[in-house]
Amino acid sequence: MPHDAEVEPGTLLVAAPGLIDSNFRRTVVYVIDHRGEGTLGVVLNRPSEVAVHDVLPGWGPHVTRPQAIYIGGPVEQKTALCLAALRAGEDLRELEGVVGVHGPVALVDLDGDPDHLVPRVRGLRVFAGYAGWGHGQLAREVDRGDWIVVPGLPDDVLTAPGVDLWGAVLRRQGMPLALLATQPEDVRTN
Repeated sequence: MPHDAEVEPGTLLVAAPGLIDSNFRRTVVYVIDHRGEGTLGVVLNRPSEVAVHDVLPGWGPHVTRPQAIYIGGPVEQKTALCLAALRAGEDLRELEGVVGVHGPVALVDLDGDPDHLVPRVRGLRVFAGYAGWGHGQLAREVDRGDWIVVPGLPDDVLTAPGVDLWGAVLRRQGMPLALLATQPEDVRTN
């Protein structure tokens, strides 16, 4: 069984403490799509200094605070993706302009009308770019120990600014993974 067998839409890829690639150091990636050809996700914990309003004025007032565009990953950073967490009881099949990812989390068509969707969601987040892996690439990185694959929660995509999502996700896994959350940002200072 491949080591990325537990990867599916809605799971999280948590950067292992030893992953020092500047694009992914201490990141949490939300998996949007995973199939034979590859995997696509967005980094949940990298807000930028750019306001959504400056790039997508119609969506700006509706996104979850800090109302910034998040750096979704190093691939196609001029492409915007939007994730929403639907309110309890909302049926994806009744909503236009959304594609279900996992549970109440959906990918939003940013060409759609925000006024139609906003009352039906708990929150929205916009990402510039994404993280992508080709066929077998993620499995090799998981095997190497670069990523820890854990279940995601719908509210992970809306984590408030200032929350250490990387540490919080690790801590909620219990022992021994919770111990990784105590690692200093720079292990040389330990």
